[in-house]
Amino acid sequence: MASKVSDLLYWRNVGTTTLVFTGLVVGLACLFQLSSITVLSNFGLWIMAFTLPARFLYKALDLMRLSDGSHPFQSYLDEDHTLTDEDTIRVAEHIVLLIATAVTDLKRLFFINSIMDSVKFIALLYLLTFVGVQTKGLTLIMTGVICAFSLPLLYKLQQKRIEKIVKAVKKLVTKITEMVDLVISLVKPPPPDPDPAPTSTVALRQKQKTK
Repeated sequence: MASKVSDLLYWRNVGTTTLVFTGLVVGLACLFQLSSITVLSNFGLWIMAFTLPARFLYKALDLMRLSDGSHPFQSYLDEDHTLTDEDTIRVAEHIVLLIATAVTDLKRLFFINSIMDSVKFIALLYLLTFVGVQTKGLTLIMTGVICAFSLPLLYKLQQKRIEKIVKAVKKLVTKITEMVDLVISLVKPPPPDPDPAPTSTVALRQKQKTK
């Protein structure tokens, strides 16, 4: 499954990727004007408008002895997409692990486990408030689909330049983080001095003997 998605995103099969990409963009564009139920039902009718006449045509050719009677979509019917018990358990464990990781990270951010990470999270939430005012969720989904099909190809074509830019950005972020940590360490009050250890009874006895 992962290899098929990678083939789509990197345009290894131009025809298939073009078909999938166009279908996603057109479907999302239709959702701006129509409800999701209308779009899905019409999409299903468009598919049936092609598959049903094709099935009747092959059946008619078979009756007239002009074909061998093969099913036009037999290759799609033979594909096995069922999940075994092991695959189901693996997928369920993966989903539970993702949910548990997300809950742990959110708890760590909301309850200030790390000041720097929580500040970054606050900045992200603040930026998302402006994004929510300017755009809708459907617009973000369409933008994500376009980026998913364009950015991997762009990275493949301009890999060296992008890696240089990423390294420069990482160095800048590291410097800023070090500066913020330094400021926090300067503002943070020093820890209190530990109480002097009480004199042991043995030392007191030795002092009394010397006297």
